[in-house]
Amino acid sequence: MLNFQSVAKFIAMGAIAVLASTSLAEAEHGGKYWVPGAQSATDPASDARKPRMSRASAEMRKRAAYARMHDPVAPKGKEHHLILQVNSNDPAAMNLTLNNATNVAEYYKGLGEKVKIEVVTFGPGLHMLREDTSPVKARIEEMALSSPEVSFKACGNTQEKMQKAENKSIPIIKQAEVVKSGVVRVMELQEKGWAYVKP
Repeated sequence: MLNFQSVAKFIAMGAIAVLASTSLAEAEHGGKYWVPGAQSATDPASDARKPRMSRASAEMRKRAAYARMHDPVAPKGKEHHLILQVNSNDPAAMNLTLNNATNVAEYYKGLGEKVKIEVVTFGPGLHMLREDTSPVKARIEEMALSSPEVSFKACGNTQEKMQKAENKSIPIIKQAEVVKSGVVRVMELQEKGWAYVKP
């Protein structure tokens, strides 16, 4: 009989301990019993917590991206440099080059940073800057007014070869400057640290 009473007393004490810990957990979590990582079907607060957590993490990602863009440690007034090469007589490639130049210029304007973009043409790409054959002459004229950070260079070697082949003077648009060699110009700018893209 004594053994039965001891076992019963032990069970009763264990039940009291479990009830007390459950009440404490309920008090800590607003009257609902909640276990981290578990979701109860009868606990509407667990559903309410979930969206708040995802919104909070999305906000944190947004703030981190903003901080990376506007890093106070990054040097202010840095100037970016880009070469865009055109060496084919393809109006689509020429327009893509102008689109890239415009997009890069607008991007850095938006950040308040300086950028210099140089479009270098040689070989068949010289048609882009020829007064008599350029399919993008009107766009270049507009860009010269709206985006002075974009400049255009025409290969002098190519111009001379075209003049001999066509037996006439090859006029270059007034917004462009003739350099001795387009390829050498690209090399020299890269040696100075300019980024290079061939659209």
